[in-house]
Amino acid sequence: MENLKILFEDNHIIVVEKKPNIPSQEDKTEDIDMLSLVKQYIKEKYQKPGNVYLGLVHRLDRPVGGVMIFAKTSKAASRLSNQVREKVFKKKYLAVVDGKVEPQKGVLENYLYKDERHNTSKVVNKDKKNAKLAKLDYEVLKYNEVKNLSLLKINLHTGRHHQIRVQLANFGHSIFGDQKYGTRGNGKQIALWAYELTIEHPITKEKMTFKDLPEAKGTWCILK
Repeated sequence: MENLKILFEDNHIIVVEKKPNIPSQEDKTEDIDMLSLVKQYIKEKYQKPGNVYLGLVHRLDRPVGGVMIFAKTSKAASRLSNQVREKVFKKKYLAVVDGKVEPQKGVLENYLYKDERHNTSKVVNKDKKNAKLAKLDYEVLKYNEVKNLSLLKINLHTGRHHQIRVQLANFGHSIFGDQKYGTRGNGKQIALWAYELTIEHPITKEKMTFKDLPEAKGTWCILK
């Protein structure tokens, strides 16, 4: 399991880096997924016979990299899932987007509708059936004038399908390399990364924050 980057591990939780283009859990492609990778790591490290329990608490879109946490017990899984519902569980992202973003700080609030058939979401009127409120706040960390790209820090208030990607595209600043909603970087890796995760430890109740930055190469050279 040399490809698995462990950020933290104890008897109750394990926090890892998800590489881009690996599914969070098994999907119809049957490509190797994070849930299976972490299970395999635990099975090998602790020489566990039979099936290994591992709770999937949250997901990241397949093309997105960053911090993921898994529960090693059903009690931890239940408590972390409650934290997601109660918004104790917080995720922050970095994104490289097209253009110069103004104002430097702001809040985006939209209603999103998920198209199950095409696995996409779009901004709609709040009166549309099954529309859900999506809210995030952003801060511009850097602007590259030569490339006309901005680096944003994003704090999610809600967890809707493709939320950041759709809201930023609607804002006129799509994420570089976003093949579904983007305007620039066709064929490139999407520049969206879950860099910070904050939880309350499911057993000790200690507040814990885990950080993991993408390598400063390719589009992420803007981090330098």
